[in-house]
Amino acid sequence: MASKNPSYRIILGSSSKARKQILAEMGYEFTIMTADIDEKSIRREKPEDLVVTLAEAKADAIVQRLLNDGQLEADASTTLLITADTVVVYRGIIREKPTSEKEAREFVKGYSGSHAAVVGSVVVTNLVTGKRYGGWEGAEVYFLEIPDEVIDNLEILVKPNTI
Repeated sequence: MASKNPSYRIILGSSSKARKQILAEMGYEFTIMTADIDEKSIRREKPEDLVVTLAEAKADAIVQRLLNDGQLEADASTTLLITADTVVVYRGIIREKPTSEKEAREFVKGYSGSHAAVVGSVVVTNLVTGKRYGGWEGAEVYFLEIPDEVIDNLEILVKPNTI
């Protein structure tokens, strides 16, 4: 279990409920900052390159905001910034976050009885030293057949930055 008062501060550069829950369940105390970037303007052919580039772009945006606000100089203790990104690859195509409930249901229907790859990255930046470490990991996810009536009755929320 993590110390409640570590000698360093953590900033989670994400509004993801899942990422918040992971850190909280591990016992870490952290603050949240989100990056104001246009993710769709950043493209890479390989999903592994895309998720790392997006996590780094999020870190860069947050570091720049902290510098502009004068918050980096004011904090003498070590601060770790954690940023991440995840994409789904279905039939060789990188899927964007669904933009509507209809599109989300279509995605779920397509996955039914099939499989997709999930590729995620995590980048940790030490805001005092500027050192940055990160990487990516992928997994294949296999889905059982999902009856249409189950998909039709799913409560699907479509919000930006929820993954």
